[in-house]
Amino acid sequence: MDLSGMEGKMFPAFKIQAINGHAGHRAVRHVAWRQERERMIAAAFICVLLALWSHTHCDSGTFRGMPGEAGTPSTPPGCVKVRQEELSCRNLNLTSIPTRLDPGLRRLDVSNNRIRSMGVLDLRSLQELDASGNGMRFLHEGVFQRMFRLRVLILAGNTLNEDAASSCREFRALLGLRSLDMSSNGLDHHSAELYLDKIHSLDRLKLAGNALTKLTPSLFSRSRYLRSLDVENNLVLDIEEGTFEPLKRLTWLNLAGNNLACICDFRLHGLKFLNVSRNSIEFFITHNSNESYQLETLDLSYNSLLYFPMLPKINDLRYLHLQNNKLGVLVPERSILEAQSLYEEINYGTVGNYEIYSNQSLGLLAHLDLSNNQLTSFPSETLSYLPSLEALNMSSNCLRNFGRNVTQKNDSQSGAQQPELLPSLRSLDLQHNQIQFLGLAEVLPEIETLNLWSNRVNPCAGNQSEPFRPNNTNGAPCVSFNRITTLRHLNLRENGIEILLPHTFQHTPLVSLDLSGNQAMTMVEGALEGLQETLEMLSVSGNEMQGSDLSLQCLGALRRLDLAWNRLEVLPDSVGCSPLRELDLRHNGFSLLDGHLLTRPASRLDAVFIAGNAFNCCTAGWLEILNGAGVRIPDLDEATCFYSRNGAMSTCSLSDHSKLCHPKPKVVIPVVTLLIAGFLSLVIILLLVKGASCKKCSSLNLKSNKVASIQYSNNDQSAAPVAKINMHDNELK
Repeated sequence: MDLSGMEGKMFPAFKIQAINGHAGHRAVRHVAWRQERERMIAAAFICVLLALWSHTHCDSGTFRGMPGEAGTPSTPPGCVKVRQEELSCRNLNLTSIPTRLDPGLRRLDVSNNRIRSMGVLDLRSLQELDASGNGMRFLHEGVFQRMFRLRVLILAGNTLNEDAASSCREFRALLGLRSLDMSSNGLDHHSAELYLDKIHSLDRLKLAGNALTKLTPSLFSRSRYLRSLDVENNLVLDIEEGTFEPLKRLTWLNLAGNNLACICDFRLHGLKFLNVSRNSIEFFITHNSNESYQLETLDLSYNSLLYFPMLPKINDLRYLHLQNNKLGVLVPERSILEAQSLYEEINYGTVGNYEIYSNQSLGLLAHLDLSNNQLTSFPSETLSYLPSLEALNMSSNCLRNFGRNVTQKNDSQSGAQQPELLPSLRSLDLQHNQIQFLGLAEVLPEIETLNLWSNRVNPCAGNQSEPFRPNNTNGAPCVSFNRITTLRHLNLRENGIEILLPHTFQHTPLVSLDLSGNQAMTMVEGALEGLQETLEMLSVSGNEMQGSDLSLQCLGALRRLDLAWNRLEVLPDSVGCSPLRELDLRHNGFSLLDGHLLTRPASRLDAVFIAGNAFNCCTAGWLEILNGAGVRIPDLDEATCFYSRNGAMSTCSLSDHSKLCHPKPKVVIPVVTLLIAGFLSLVIILLLVKGASCKKCSSLNLKSNKVASIQYSNNDQSAAPVAKINMHDNELK
């Protein structure tokens, strides 16, 4: 068949391509591009349809995916991922625990919401769950079945006492739980026992803030691995014998804030920390035994102790808190006798006088707090030797002296010299007592910090070596602070000191000294002699001192100086030679400050406090000097100044002083006034010169005081005018 004639009709494209190959290639590419664009539009349209479908089929804005597919893990709205495996959803007002959570979470915090019940969670990697503060009433069945690795569970601040019989069953799944917090759930003894009966692996248990009235052996019978137990702020009146017997590993016990009346037979040998503060305990007696105790911290504060606690004979005690009790109400002899009687009654044996205390070892005790009792002297009868004690607090007692009874006791004993009572003491707090005598060098060879605030201590002058010699002006006994080479910090606030004599602190390298609150005190010249190279902080505030009462020498190490609440009107010159960083001048009588003195090269002043002074608004140039030197004035907004307005005195903020006191305007004299004044001056000068050159002038003496009239007339025959003098009731001489 001959197709040569049909070639151009049947295959026009090929013919065109043969005629023009380049144009054909462009046409093919154009068609392919259009097809690709159509496919992209179709794909975009399908995506839009899928998005609309997911929006109409998802609840709470969470994408569920296609039917039959697992939900995608997401971070719920408001929750914060603290770390890669930690999620916090606290304080979001949630009513249920969010779902679709990352199954790899290790810690989840949903505390302080409104989750009343907790459902099943599929979080197999979760190790810590905090659901506290939700008011939760019960736990759903199987809630913990999938939490195989849960180690810490915090359910404090709920109401799980209401359905304890049902909710407690869910604790059976917590086979590896180590720490449980059931504080503030209203649990009584029975409901607490229901929960604890299902858990056998606990290492730490918190039952604080519940309604427990007693502790029994059955309560902790299945918690044999407990190391830490917190039963604070309950209503415990009684601890039955054997309660803690199963807890062989217990090292930390908190029974504070209960209603215990006594600890009669303490025998927890492995315990290291015991807090029984805020009870009603009257005595603490250890079981009579020679076994070693590991107790390191004992807190008996805020009780009703009448006797010093009878501690284990062999112990590791380092911290002993006995503040806010009734120690000292009984005289020492009676206190010891009654304590001895109690000890014999409980331990069924007899002991000799003082033996109950002399046998106990406190060789490791480092911190002892006896504050807020009624002790009149240091209890050396019960604390015979404290070689390791570093800090002692006996504030707010009834002490009149410290160290005198110890010295007398040692002097009365014969034989070898007795060891010092407190050879390692570095910090002693004796504030709020009535101390007049203080044996520092005799009893405290290593003292560094001494707080004598609110006592009756009267410092001796530097040349007074006898500490009880009444050589001061008021006749009171004085205490020597001379040559205490270890003392660094001394507080003598509110001691009624009237005068500070020369060389008071000679050879005592104080770093800080507080002399505030000694009203009308006078500091004589040389009182701080010897402190030039060591003293960094000095306070003489609230002493109502005037300039003549304060003699400050140049202190080369002083960094902070407190002169507040006095009557100073002028800065001491010594301020300029100290490298001060902070200066307190509040509530004095300053009307202006010497800015150049405060910014001397020796001074490194960083901040100055000035409120409460009567500054003059119009002489506040010193303020610009301080600002220019970069000195901060933190209380500038509280500082005021006075100025005169219409003859009356007014006050305003010191920071606004420049708006009220403008410089006096310069007087501009008009040019015309200057010309007239110059002309008149020239005339007067000419007249004076002419009068001085007149040779015919003669002096006239008028005998009487009546006025003469002079008339001038011109005489044609004379070249000069003739003066006629008419005297009225006068005579010419």
